Amino acid sequence: MLIDSHCHLDHSDFADEVDAVVRRAHAAGVNAMLTISTTLTAFPGVVALAERFERVFCTVGVHPHEAAAAGPVTAAELVRLASHPKVVGIGECGLDFYYNKSPQDLQIACFLEHIAAARESGLPLVVHTRDADETMADILRQEQDKGAFSGVLHCFSSGPALAEVAIDLGLYISLSGILTFKKSEGLRAIARTLPADRLLVETDAPYLAPVPRRGRRNEPAFVGHTAAALAACREEPVAVTVDRTGVNFRRLFAKVQLPPGGLG
Repeated sequence: MLIDSHCHLDHSDFADEVDAVVRRAHAAGVNAMLTISTTLTAFPGVVALAERFERVFCTVGVHPHEAAAAGPVTAAELVRLASHPKVVGIGECGLDFYYNKSPQDLQIACFLEHIAAARESGLPLVVHTRDADETMADILRQEQDKGAFSGVLHCFSSGPALAEVAIDLGLYISLSGILTFKKSEGLRAIARTLPADRLLVETDAPYLAPVPRRGRRNEPAFVGHTAAALAACREEPVAVTVDRTGVNFRRLFAKVQLPPGGLG
């Protein structure tokens, strides 16, 4: 069961051809897609896409880049919006100290509200983290001590220390097209050591198209290339990787209800 665990179908790059993008994904064997919320103002459009396609699901949340512009974000509001049947996760949320498009204190405050919403709703967090490994690890540890929550570090590109913390806390790690890049041997080394039952694959489309599509606009149909790269670095059949990551997705995003039968 090939699943794109993180994409942005509401992105302007897909305007006027979302139907074709979804069709190409299904033709490539992609069984389901999770389209991700980055702002609450854009959330109605995100959830509308999930309503439109039976194999597309969505999240609700505020990206750390948007923490300042979003104003106060409350766990109560996130939980209310997450009651929609097609909303299966909270986020994407987290910390981005590379671009610092929002002040770090506001990013942290916003992230904490998302964690509280994940606890209350029982839905998993979709976590963005870049150049914030130590702070992210500290927050995840401290917040798990206050009450358990599930989640995934999406588009993982951090170091082995944060990967170890995430796994120890029961979280999942999702790998994107970065895994296929020539200079990503360090990431492939981490991927080889991760528990098989904690791995997901994603596109983060329209960003980060995998080899051999690198340099083009990414889309969910390309997630199989990342699954193949993950299988290669773990020295296992692609079918095993595909099935295992699909099962992991369904376990983590337990609210997902796929229609009976296969594609087509």
